[in-house]
Amino acid sequence: MRYLNTVYIRNHRARVKHRKGRLLVSSPDGSQRIPLEAIDSLVLLGSAQVTTQALDACVRHGIRVSALRKSGAVRFVVSGATGGNVHLRTALCRAAMDDGWSLTLSKAIVAAKLQNSARVVSRWSRDTRDAEQAEQLAVRAKQIKERVGRLADAPSANHVRGIEGDAARIYFRAVGLTVASSDFEFSARTRRPPRDAVNAMLGFCYGLLVTEFIGAVESVGMDYQIGFFHRPRAGRPSLALDLAEELRALTDRFVIALIRRRQVNHESFTSVLGGGVYLSDDGRVRLLKAWEKHKEVEIHHPILGRPVGRWALPLVQATLLARHLRGDLPAYPPFVLP
Repeated sequence: MRYLNTVYIRNHRARVKHRKGRLLVSSPDGSQRIPLEAIDSLVLLGSAQVTTQALDACVRHGIRVSALRKSGAVRFVVSGATGGNVHLRTALCRAAMDDGWSLTLSKAIVAAKLQNSARVVSRWSRDTRDAEQAEQLAVRAKQIKERVGRLADAPSANHVRGIEGDAARIYFRAVGLTVASSDFEFSARTRRPPRDAVNAMLGFCYGLLVTEFIGAVESVGMDYQIGFFHRPRAGRPSLALDLAEELRALTDRFVIALIRRRQVNHESFTSVLGGGVYLSDDGRVRLLKAWEKHKEVEIHHPILGRPVGRWALPLVQATLLARHLRGDLPAYPPFVLP
């Protein structure tokens, strides 16, 4: 696998065209030419426009085009025809409709999410210089680990969701404790709209993460709308959301690192009527630059037994799931942080 770049179109009045094997991005600030061979995805932020000729060129070159709302929610994703074969897609549908199989996969995904969450909270506990805060974080990490043990006996998908929701409440209280020593505040996870700067960053990064998984799932020949933990629903990228659960704690760690290193400040955000808080134009620039560096970090993959670039993890996990559905692996091995 080769690491390519993601191009982010941030100017709301930008227009993306295709000309002689390159994307031509025009805006009031000027224009830029981008060789198609140098990128793997194009992300539109806000109201930027893209011509049908540019879309066609991107599809032919295997470049995923995504559009995100200012909160990070996915508006649409355009990519080429689904690869793989009909037998893999049939197996995916069969697994999603089989309550037992779907429950087993949901447990595996949630177990990995909770283990990763506990590891990240434990790391925050060791990093802090405040002894009381360290103890409180260590307690919450232990509480999350205890929820992992309850998954094995969960008799239904709703029970799994209940355990995951309970662990999430504990986890986000840990996030609040970690943020408390900074200039930012965080009391609870809020969306639509995000009510504070931390939620604004979390939601935006989750949107970026989900688009990566949409592309990975499609590239191996599966339908990103047919999920297990997130049940299929019109317009929802359920399978991409499922697999993204495994990397949410890693994404949260990235956001907390930005805050601790003072790579964002209050000027990086803007408030709107109704109480919503979003990244400003400058804030998005800062975050996206850091996000691309974050994707270059290598992480040991326990199944592959070697370091893997963070950018490659979505494709690796989508491939492992496809191998399980085809019968090559007896169980799906979710990603767990070392």
